[in-house]
Order: sequence, then structure tokens, then C-alpha cells
Amino acid sequence: MDDMTAVQRVKEESPPRFVALIPLVLAMLSMIGPFSIDTPFPAFPDIRDEFDVSTGELQLIVTAYMLAFAAMSIFHGPLSDSLGRRPVMLWSVAVFVAGSAMCTVAPSFELLLLGRVVQGLSAGGATIVSRTVIRDMFDGEQAQRLMSRVALIFGVAPAVAPVVGGGLLQIGPWQLVFAFQVLLGLVLIAATAVVLPETHPVSARVPLRVSEVVRGLVEVARLSAFHRLAWAGALGFGAQFLYIGGAAIFVVDLLGLGELDFWKLFVPMIGSMMIGSLVSGRTAGLVTQRRLVSLGYTITVLGGVIGVAISASPLATDLPWAIVGPSLLGLGNGMAYPSIQLMTLDLVPTRRGAVMSCASFLALAFNAVAAVALTPIVATSMLGLAAAALVVAGLGSLCWARHCAATPSEHAQA
Repeated sequence: MDDMTAVQRVKEESPPRFVALIPLVLAMLSMIGPFSIDTPFPAFPDIRDEFDVSTGELQLIVTAYMLAFAAMSIFHGPLSDSLGRRPVMLWSVAVFVAGSAMCTVAPSFELLLLGRVVQGLSAGGATIVSRTVIRDMFDGEQAQRLMSRVALIFGVAPAVAPVVGGGLLQIGPWQLVFAFQVLLGLVLIAATAVVLPETHPVSARVPLRVSEVVRGLVEVARLSAFHRLAWAGALGFGAQFLYIGGAAIFVVDLLGLGELDFWKLFVPMIGSMMIGSLVSGRTAGLVTQRRLVSLGYTITVLGGVIGVAISASPLATDLPWAIVGPSLLGLGNGMAYPSIQLMTLDLVPTRRGAVMSCASFLALAFNAVAAVALTPIVATSMLGLAAAALVVAGLGSLCWARHCAATPSEHAQA
């Protein structure tokens, strides 16, 4: 399908006045996952006091969500390949609303964690499938521009989420943070139902059978190119996620700041990622995806090196120096990630949902393990956290270099 055919079909299936809103709605659906991770951070002290739990137990609020997200993410894409994109997104957000409501009224820490699990199980239906919709609709330069635009708006979520959470705590108890997520979910259900067309026609769908779902996942998992690209993306962003997942430790314990100061990490880091996404969109058709991704990973590794150097100096806990490294990580990821995702989606055009699910599963599983097993160990010091980020960023860059070596043609993706 060429670009003009895709655009025409979208215009025919969506009311004209809503076509311009499609990128915004897709970005909002994509950002619900990271937004839900970061919003509760400022509420951690209140939750700890109310339920009398330790700092380690509080980390389960993040880990439970992410493990559930990762476990279910493997199924959202294949389901959308069989049922269509819209039904999976709508039902997933509806379940997310139910999970958010559970967190809002939870009388115990255990039930709060259960609500977070329900949130995690459902959030991927919006976050993962919305990116597949982009590739369904557009090809080539237009796909890169739209993916970059969505990534630009997507990048707002981690920066805004803790600020929103801290603001809500100024007008009410910690439960208000999750009540806000209920409202967000309801808005997204309405927006999806009104604005988004179905981009995966019945003629292109695969049978909804367990054997067929498994076959599609196996088909993707057997591709060496998939593993090179997926791990390049997962590790590149994983270096940055060490700071996101460990934000409570980094901001409060290492920098000695308060519950309203998370923005001092998130705004520069995610703002840099947004700038990188803007560069990705503006250079579509002018710079090849391969060169853009290579430049992005170069900046990511440079950010890791600078982060280690600053963390080993007397400026380690001084702002703005402490966030220079994380900000460069964000800039490099913003430049590379949209193209990496498009390359990955193009590996198996008939199984785009399965491809995106597998890639998301690898990234989420790595980030969840890092949050529970790696971050508490390395985040005991600024240098430990920066060194871990450099190692992870370096591994992601090596995966990308391996992919370039295996596909010497400038336009070869597999």
C-alpha cells in the first residue's frame, strides 16, 4: 500500500474533522504505559506511611506493573493481528480503567499491588498496538515522520507524570493519583472510539487460534535480524530506563531532593529525547535511517561516558551536571528509536502485531529485571548508576553495529 492510498483510506474511514487528531490520539495511547509507571513516584512516601512498608517494598509498585506489562505484552500484538487494532485497544484501556479504580480504593498494600498488576496486564494493548497502527497507515518517510511525532509526544509522559503526581498530592491524598488515571483511561476510550479507524482489515487478519498465535511468535523469534534490532532498541532505551525506574532513589536518596523535584531529572532527560525525536522526524528523507540510528547510538554511548566522568568528579551531585549524562542518553534514543521500531515492524509485514509484541516483551522484561535486580545494587552511588548505564548503552550499540555488519546494503532491513 502506498502513502496516498493509506492516507485516502484513513480519510474515508474517519470524519474529516478528526483526521488531524489521529497522531495525538496514537501518542496518548502510546504514552499510557510510561505515564502509569512514573505518576505514583511522588506518592511513595505517603503510601509507605499509610501501609507501613519498606523502600524495597515500595519498589514493587513499579516492578509488579512492569512484570505484568511484559508478561501480557507478548499477546496484545497477535490478538490485534486476529481481531483488529481497535477492539484490542478499546478493551485494554477499559481493563486499565478497572485496574486504576482498584488502586484508588485499595485498603491494603497487597490489593494496591494487585491493581497495579491489572494495570500492567492491560496497558500494553494501547501502548503496543498504537505503534502498529502507524505502520499500517503509512510507508517510508511519512511513517518515520509520524512515528517520530508520536515519539515526541510520547516523550512528554515520563517528564510530566511525576509532576502531575506531585501536583495532585498538593490537593488531595495519594489515591487521587490513581483516580486521575481512571479519568485518563476514560478519555482515551472516547478518543479511540471517535477518532481512530480500523487499520487492519478483515482480509488481512490471521485466525484466532492458539496454534496460529504461537506460530506467528515463533516465526518472529526465529529471525536473527529481529533479535539484533529488538535488543539494540531494548538496551539503548534500557540505559535511560535505569534512571527512570530508579528515579525515587536517584532524586531523593542520591541528590537529596524532595517529592516535588522529580522534574529536575525528567524534564531535561525526556526533553532531550523529544528533541531527538524531532530531529528524527525532520530528517526523514534527508538522512538515511541507518545513519540516523548510528548517530543516535554514538550520542547514547557518549552520554554514558560523560555520565561516568561527571559521577566520578566533585560535581557528581550538583545540578545541572548530574543530569548531563542521562540527558544525552535521551537525545540519542530519541534520534534512534523511531527508526529502529519501523525497521523491526518491516521484518514481517503480515505479523506486525506479533513483531511489536515480541520487541516490547524483550524491552519490558529487561527493564523489569533491571528495576528489581540491577537498580537497587548500582544506584547506591552516582558512579555505580552511571557505570551501569554506560555498559547497557554500549551493549545496545554493539547490537546495532552487528546488525549493520550483517546487512551491508543501505536499505536492507533483515
